Amino acid sequence: MQAWIVVGGASNFETLRERGFDLAAFKSSRRKQSGEMEPGDRLVFYLTKVVQFGGIVEVTGESYEDLSDIGMTAEGGKPTDDYRFRIATKPVMIPEPEDYIEVREITDLLEKTRKLGPKKLGMAFRGNLHKITDEDYQEIERLMQERV
Repeated sequence: MQAWIVVGGASNFETLRERGFDLAAFKSSRRKQSGEMEPGDRLVFYLTKVVQFGGIVEVTGESYEDLSDIGMTAEGGKPTDDYRFRIATKPVMIPEPEDYIEVREITDLLEKTRKLGPKKLGMAFRGNLHKITDEDYQEIERLMQERV
């Protein structure tokens, strides 16, 4: 199992919630990375602007390309950004919004953020997709279990 951070806006995360987290969608620039995903991989959603982890889903299928509109928008992205690369998923842990994990409060717990600290988190989460270590995933999962 590989764990990933999916970086995106809270409104796109809510769009996926409305769908029951039956899929995850990635920008056109993430063809290669989304193609590396396999069933059993875990995706942790990092919500920009609010700087929170919103939930975890499990990959259940293979990556595919689809241009149909699913209601996701590129916030602050290029006008040509779309979410054409998709993968089937199922929810693992999805807390209510008031129970999301405040990432600024846990920077010292994660290898990915420890050296940057709370003021430079943006540098750790540039781009739409990031592989993370098993240790970081386990810590995020542990913290999320306390909230669901």
